[in-house]
Amino acid sequence: MKFLDQAKVFIRSGDGGAGSVSFRREKYIEFGGPDGGDGGRGGDVWIEAVEGLNTLIDYRYQQHFKARTGGHGMGRNRTGAKGTDVVLKVPVGTQVYEEDNETLICDLTAVGQRYRLAAGGNGGFGNQHFKSSTNQAPRRANPGLPGEERWIWLRLKLIADAGLAGLPNAGKSTFLATVSAAKPKIADYPFTTLHPNLGVVRVDAREFVLADIPGLIEGAHMGVGVGDRFLGHVERTRVLLHLVSAQEEDAAAAYRTVRGELQAYGRGLTEKPEIVALSQADLLDEEARSAKLAALQEAAGKEPFLLSSVTGEGVQDVLRALMRVVEEARQEDAAEETVDERWRK
Repeated sequence: MKFLDQAKVFIRSGDGGAGSVSFRREKYIEFGGPDGGDGGRGGDVWIEAVEGLNTLIDYRYQQHFKARTGGHGMGRNRTGAKGTDVVLKVPVGTQVYEEDNETLICDLTAVGQRYRLAAGGNGGFGNQHFKSSTNQAPRRANPGLPGEERWIWLRLKLIADAGLAGLPNAGKSTFLATVSAAKPKIADYPFTTLHPNLGVVRVDAREFVLADIPGLIEGAHMGVGVGDRFLGHVERTRVLLHLVSAQEEDAAAAYRTVRGELQAYGRGLTEKPEIVALSQADLLDEEARSAKLAALQEAAGKEPFLLSSVTGEGVQDVLRALMRVVEEARQEDAAEETVDERWRK
């Protein structure tokens, strides 16, 4: 399946149905009076987060969504039917923005969440509403109100507990494939990963979701390489695992390059807890390991892990470190939810 994490679509809610001009006509009833029914309400446009979707690819092939017009009113005080709604089904984690792609409309973070993007127009009044003491036989009715229409942006941000960051060929996909059942593409050339991958990691009978995104290079925030658009998928994570390849001549420079791109991107990524690891350590001897670990520690300001996805060295230590941060964040979220529930009561 192709991957698409951003799409622009046009939505339009249904117009309201027109009211009816009608008069009661029955045998032996001399003065029947007006009996025109009201028009039905136009259909709404909704968006809903559903299970089983992980991309917005459907919205590449269909960009226009229009709800049905409400039914027109009829005689005998019959109200027109409501127009059929349109429901845009999207993956969990989808955000909806106005046409400027900056103003957030809603953020769907759980299965079943719904939001009305455009309300249908109200139906028009039939002539029964215009009867008065001075106008016993009104011959007027209201047309229905028009629906709403606009362009919106759908932007998918995958929901994961931890995210992988690093330069291309830093071993991110190999690490994800080693610790989960995910099967990302792995090769010995840059930018093997062209779209995000998710994997469920199990460690010490606990689980968390790990996200792998395409590698960053210097100038990614200006569109160099694959750019930084995929960084949105790690905005929701609780912790970042920053992998620096042991093949880098200058591990400290490689670390600073990625941190610089994260800082240029903004949106709180540099404020997230970060775990640093020197990956592909099986390629180094003891002396080279010590030198690169020392340089990386000086650049990061914290002690890095030594990691080899191929031999398994350090993998469990890194996973446990990630799990600790994820568990602490989950406990904080649970405490905040408890406080919110008490305030509601």
